[in-house]
Amino acid sequence: MNSDFHRIKRLPPYVFEEVNRMKAAARAAGEDIIDLGMGNPDTPTPKHIVDKLVDTVQDGRTHRYSTSRGIPGLRRANAAYYKRRFGVDIDPETETIATLGSKEGLANLAMAITTPGDVILSPNPSYPIHPYGFIIAGAVVRHFEVGPHIDFFEALERGMAHCYPTPTCLILNFPSNPTAMTVDLDFYRRVVDFAKQHEMYILSDLAYAEIYFDGNPPPSILQVEGAKDIAVEFTSLSKTYSMPGWRMGFATGNKQLIGALTRIKSYLDYGAFTPIQVAATAALNGPQDCVEEARALYQSRRDVMISGMAAAGWNIPSPEATMFAWAPIPEPFTELGSLEFSKLLLKEAKVAVAPGLGFGEHGDKFVRIAMVENEQRIRQAARNVKKFLSEADRHLAAYHDQKSGS
Repeated sequence: MNSDFHRIKRLPPYVFEEVNRMKAAARAAGEDIIDLGMGNPDTPTPKHIVDKLVDTVQDGRTHRYSTSRGIPGLRRANAAYYKRRFGVDIDPETETIATLGSKEGLANLAMAITTPGDVILSPNPSYPIHPYGFIIAGAVVRHFEVGPHIDFFEALERGMAHCYPTPTCLILNFPSNPTAMTVDLDFYRRVVDFAKQHEMYILSDLAYAEIYFDGNPPPSILQVEGAKDIAVEFTSLSKTYSMPGWRMGFATGNKQLIGALTRIKSYLDYGAFTPIQVAATAALNGPQDCVEEARALYQSRRDVMISGMAAAGWNIPSPEATMFAWAPIPEPFTELGSLEFSKLLLKEAKVAVAPGLGFGEHGDKFVRIAMVENEQRIRQAARNVKKFLSEADRHLAAYHDQKSGS
């Protein structure tokens, strides 16, 4: 039997798996690991959303197959969100579709619009589904580097320069996971002009639209005049309403792309469980105090983490949005690369972070730190890191001895 499956062959080993395995083994041995690795919100879903789910699930009629593109009330609620938040008019019938989280929506849209051999422009580092959704679909991904002190448009032009055939899609993600970079509306105007000039679609991931700090809300690409001619945007309730396990998101924008996603999803699923969709509608239409509270919580955690790590000797840029910090590997550990540094930090400081290599080769000088523990635990992590950094020479010597011995 042939088990050399073509699409699986295109996927590299999961970079995070080694750290995850070490983390599980340490916990099984009774060690107290402060997990700042996975972007998994630790706060419960707001009560009024859970209450709506519980109330709706009591009605047996909601237990039947749902609608893959989302119940009408949910699509109208997303259109209303776009109107009040961005001032953008969305047709709930043709310009938005509910997805099983933004990740599923992007991957299935890639399957819907990709011809094997198509070229896609994707930032690097990037959330893995951005390039790999298209790689699974049979595309060729052309990376361009993004990050601190990198001129986005110069990198984009370099990525475009030697592409053949001409790329069909450009992927964007701001606020960014993992780099936490943000952009303004002028950036989106320029990128829309660029994509129209080169006749490319834009797939924009706006999953962190509501997790922003210091009163600077991120814009939507759909605010740009004419953006809906070429762009679709993915949003999610996971972080906004602390609903990661509920798997509820949206694709919104260009009618042709929404139509393609709608058609392929009609073959693949019947949509989220109806009570989840009703509860998601309540989240979007209901009181938004919980969103402001989540934003304040992450900002407070950010401030504690940045100041605590600075006192420990690790200077990390303060993110303007998302629940992540993109932290350069501290000297003298830079030589190790992100995977080996993450393993050493877990072993010696009992702090788990995500190696930047898992987001692309251009992320290998960084680690991603998630603000998913309470402030007390974050302060403890900073104390552990301070001790770890103060003993850097000893840890490095032991590391190199182990490597040479093996």
